[in-house]
Formats: sequence, C-alpha cells, structure tokens
Amino acid sequence: MDIDLPDIVAQVRAAFDRYEDALVNNKVDVLDEMFRSDPRTIRYGTGENLYGYKEIASFRAARSPVALGRKLSRTVITTYGHDFAVASTLYERPSAPGKIGRQMQTWVRFPEGWRVVAAHVSLIDPPKT
Repeated sequence: MDIDLPDIVAQVRAAFDRYEDALVNNKVDVLDEMFRSDPRTIRYGTGENLYGYKEIASFRAARSPVALGRKLSRTVITTYGHDFAVASTLYERPSAPGKIGRQMQTWVRFPEGWRVVAAHVSLIDPPKT
C-alpha cells in the first residue's frame, strides 16, 4: 500500500482547508457537503454525539455563528492508498481560553469527492510540561 502519495495528500489537504474555511466562516452548506450523507457517518463533538448525516446537519444548522475563529497547529494528514486518509490537528480558540482543542477526521474518496465519514473533536486542559 502506498502511504502519503504527494498528489493524494494535496487533494486531502485541499478538502481539509476547504472544510476549515467553512467552519470558521459558518458556511453551513459547505460543512454539510463535506460530511458523507450516510446514516453511518459519525461526529463526536465537544458536547454532542452525532450519529448519521441528519443529526450532523441538524447540529450545524442550529450552531451559533459567534466566535468560530481558531488557530490550528500540528496538523498531520496521512493518506493510505488513493481513497483513504486521516487528518489530525490541534487548535486554540479565543472563546475557550486555556484549553487545547483536538480534531481528527477520517476522509474517504467517493465518486462525489473526498468526504468525512467519522470525526472527533474535544477540548482538554494543556498537558503539564
């Protein structure tokens, strides 16, 4: 199996960047598009467990558009073959001072393009160093 083929990494990075732009700018239609429309798609959030595309889309539609900005760090995108990838990143958000956010997304390429099929978002206290 080929891991981290440059052209596949670039494709997933473009999808990840598009998702991030939609997230911080509350482009709900793009966020909905980026998740696989399937009852098996799952998103665990900082305060919610969403099972299926419908629950995820309902959450997005009801989410407040206030204070969505954030700064990413340590983003890692790993691809496996031509159709599967995992994107992991840390983030800091001014609306959550003193916390570190963590986000992981599982991406799969379908005929309609790259889509998130599973995601996990959490906030933690910074590790003690």
